[in-house]
Amino acid sequence: MIKVLYISYDGMTDPLGESQVIPYLKELSKQDIKITILSAEKQAIFESRKNYIQNILNESNIEWVPITYTKKPPVISTIIDIRKIYKKAVKIYQNELFDIVHCRSYISAFAGLKLKQKYGVKFLFDMRGFYADERVDGNLWPQSNLIYKQVYKYFKNKEKAFFSNADYTISLTYAGKDIIHNKFGFTDIPIEVIPCCADTNLFDYRNINNTEKQELQTELNINENDFVLSYLGSLGTWYMPEEMMKLFSILLKHKPNAKFLIITKDNQDLILDLAKKHKINPKYLIIRSANRKEVPLLLSLSQISIFFIKPVFSKKASSPTKLAEILGMGIPIICNANVGDIDKFVPENNLGIMIDSFDTESLNNACQQIDNLIKIDKKHLRSVSVGLFSLDKGVKLYFGVYKKLMSE
Repeated sequence: MIKVLYISYDGMTDPLGESQVIPYLKELSKQDIKITILSAEKQAIFESRKNYIQNILNESNIEWVPITYTKKPPVISTIIDIRKIYKKAVKIYQNELFDIVHCRSYISAFAGLKLKQKYGVKFLFDMRGFYADERVDGNLWPQSNLIYKQVYKYFKNKEKAFFSNADYTISLTYAGKDIIHNKFGFTDIPIEVIPCCADTNLFDYRNINNTEKQELQTELNINENDFVLSYLGSLGTWYMPEEMMKLFSILLKHKPNAKFLIITKDNQDLILDLAKKHKINPKYLIIRSANRKEVPLLLSLSQISIFFIKPVFSKKASSPTKLAEILGMGIPIICNANVGDIDKFVPENNLGIMIDSFDTESLNNACQQIDNLIKIDKKHLRSVSVGLFSLDKGVKLYFGVYKKLMSE
């Protein structure tokens, strides 16, 4: 049996933990792997969801050791949590003597590096993205601030230590792997590319109940002849709601029967303000919050889905989960280039329209191609999603890395 300590700075009670961590670990636990999760939980959501998550993990005999996430003050709170995570990880090691420490992102990797150095544990650096560059690109660490400038420099140095000392590194994208090997110069380190995967059993257009779909269309005032463009997910930091709303305003000129279904838990005011700016009547907007199980039915109401992500350096290592989920529903996409492996996947597999610019001409050209876009076969789109992004594929790749680590 392989014993694994999985450390995540994202909480298991967070939506991300439930959708992007637990499904992998549940499947891996079936492979003669004993898993313990150490995660930092945000107190408010933890209190309301801890029993629900605990029951899910109990079903797979996964141990869960939560600690409390420290929110304030900036930087210092993160240092506090790094120390708390390491201290707790040492206690778990003394009891479990785990073989591998699987570290999700950079904050967790501090503990992984120390555990390797002190106890010889195999250190798996599941980087998720270029963390420090993400903080700068997202203007969370403005480099005009001397403190944040030093913090950025510190994390970039630690990044080198993580790459140099990790027994294996996981990159979400081939573009990220290429940067690590060629731009950063870590030519000899082993890297496995495992993109963000989706539960393609949940996101499957074949499972949609037509009666439920018709009832939802009626509830949302979607008529039979309406053309529905959808957006799924957060609208903050990396996403470009301004440009997406601009495209929709142009789409209305091509298709006056169009409606924009925005599936998000974010505040509606931002959306309504953008609609007003682009002279869009709110009657063309449908804004809906949804839990994970409600999302497939909502997506099924749309003919096309859109997402624009800021094409900054750090996003080269990004793999948007929504891509896999949307394709699993047999829906073509409109997206932008220079993000992760989108430049590779979209044109190679005929998944939709990829634009290089957000100017009016480029967005208008995209809208002119929409009638051809909706002719793409649903089966083809779903087949690509299953082939590239299925949970089963991701689990097999992770299990393969675990076996390689144990055979060294």
